[in-house]
Amino acid sequence: MARTAFNATGFLIRWVVALILVFATFNPTQYSYYRWVTAPGSDNLALQALVGVALLILYVIFMRATWRSIGVIGLALAVALFGAIVWVMIDVGLLDADRPKIMTYVILVILATILAVGISWSHIRRRMTGQSDIDDVDQ
Repeated sequence: MARTAFNATGFLIRWVVALILVFATFNPTQYSYYRWVTAPGSDNLALQALVGVALLILYVIFMRATWRSIGVIGLALAVALFGAIVWVMIDVGLLDADRPKIMTYVILVILATILAVGISWSHIRRRMTGQSDIDDVDQ
């Protein structure tokens, strides 16, 4: 089995894929899966179902990897960290909490970042500590 070194580019690729996934599902513009399926008069039910299943598969991959790698405590800590960062940004005037469109973008980027960290965590942990995560071992 070929093993490639994990680096910033590897994380960036995972983060961009997570961003595309999250923003394709929902965003404040009219260009999202959510807006497409909730639009009145939408008649592409088969195509909407196909895209919905594809998005669901990607979410299962990302969420399962995130859940298995960082768990409940890691997820809670990530949410707390990003929540505190947003709070500080609001407190110093970098973000305006009264602008829901901007806050929606911030939340979507945070969600994608948490998914990217979750799917990358085993690599990050191995680089930081030298410890490997092994979930399934064939006997």
